Amino acid sequence: MSATEQPAPANKANTDDDGMSWWYRWICKIGGVIGGISCAVAGVWNCVTVNPLNIAAGVWMVLNACVLFLCEVPFCCQFIDFANAVAARADRLKPWQKAIFYCGMALFPVFLSFSITTLFGNAIAFATGVLYGLASLGKKGDAVGYARLQHEKQADEEKLTGTTDGEPQ
Repeated sequence: MSATEQPAPANKANTDDDGMSWWYRWICKIGGVIGGISCAVAGVWNCVTVNPLNIAAGVWMVLNACVLFLCEVPFCCQFIDFANAVAARADRLKPWQKAIFYCGMALFPVFLSFSITTLFGNAIAFATGVLYGLASLGKKGDAVGYARLQHEKQADEEKLTGTTDGEPQ
């Protein structure tokens, strides 16, 4: 390495800016894994038919499972060369983008072939999208801040009406 070449900085995606705590991030990842398993099992089961729409929905569900595994747990797909690149790109997505992607991905087979197998097979993958959607709403406020806002609101209303402590002036 010459003196003019600089080592490339590590391109680590900062996941702390999305407002998700570590335990909620793990819940979402576990939901993605369980959703992938349920999609895969229900997708294979859905393919055991002669109806072409059921087969198409089953194949889509198996692809959903592969995408969920690639995005959430890339170490399960070590034999795929681009698994880490897909996981790094998925980690850079905002939670609302993951929510739309996972929910849309889970709804497509249900619209393609409406059955109990597609409903229950995609339910957990859809729930993972809902979890990411809830994460995009952000953290709820603390009780102290809320009480302070309520006290300020009450003081402002008292100033407007000209009353303090319930006594008219």
